[in-house]
Amino acid sequence: MLLKRPPANGFVTRFAPAPTGFLHLGHVASAIAVWGVARAFGGRVLLRLEDHDQVRSRPEYEEAIIEDLHWLGFEPDEAPVRQSDRHSLYRDALHRLHAHGLVYACGCSRKTIERATGPSDGEIRYPGLCRDTPVDSAAEAARRVRMDRCTISFEDLRLGRIEQTPSDQCGDLLARDRLSHWTYQFAVVVDDLDQNVDLVIRGEDLLTSTGRQIQLSELLGRPMPPAFLHHPLIVDATGSKLSKSRGDTAVRELRASGQNVEQVLGAAAVALGLSQGEPVSHLELAARIKDAAVD
Repeated sequence: MLLKRPPANGFVTRFAPAPTGFLHLGHVASAIAVWGVARAFGGRVLLRLEDHDQVRSRPEYEEAIIEDLHWLGFEPDEAPVRQSDRHSLYRDALHRLHAHGLVYACGCSRKTIERATGPSDGEIRYPGLCRDTPVDSAAEAARRVRMDRCTISFEDLRLGRIEQTPSDQCGDLLARDRLSHWTYQFAVVVDDLDQNVDLVIRGEDLLTSTGRQIQLSELLGRPMPPAFLHHPLIVDATGSKLSKSRGDTAVRELRASGQNVEQVLGAAAVALGLSQGEPVSHLELAARIKDAAVD
């Protein structure tokens, strides 16, 4: 995994699984990247349980995630936090944006948006149908944040220079849905700002979210966005990324089959170019990451 060195020693990064299923090898690959980079270059790792999806999140999955991470040897540097405990933080952030005229109420369903924009094979862009709806007139409606058109440029530590125009990709960002659930895109930006996360390490599947998250962080007053590193994904035989919802092989199933920690790490590290599938230790992985880094 060839990458540029992180900006400086003492950075803070995070591992942020959603407790909607059991950890699989794809999560292990991500954990290797997060802890491996942190241990190689003097960073700290936070564990954040992103349970904003209150419909699918389960306490038993949270317990299993913490247990599996402990078995794998991935220990955070602080006690875990849960998004479900941070509603006041998100509410205050939304109020700050509202005070600057950046928030409006939205009553649009997915079908309403699709009727306005036409069917799409990719991400659906919100066309601003409710932009003139004041918040006070629709207390139960969703909330969106105005994302005026601008191009966001950032330097990914692995992929290089990236440019994105969030307003063209997604339109105005959904912060809270009609059930009053905070969205991933909103909560993660507020969390990273509050926790002083200055290096975000995550999979390539989230690359398209980066520009909008940087723009939102600027609207929230963050003077300098975090650095980003998007790592390769483990994919199945069809080329699709591994999925909890499809029941792809969980870490606990690998444990039950008799595999040890080094075997599981070695299998997951293949996707990152850090092994050929041989058993490998944490120290070896950190050394390989450090050796692959360039100034």
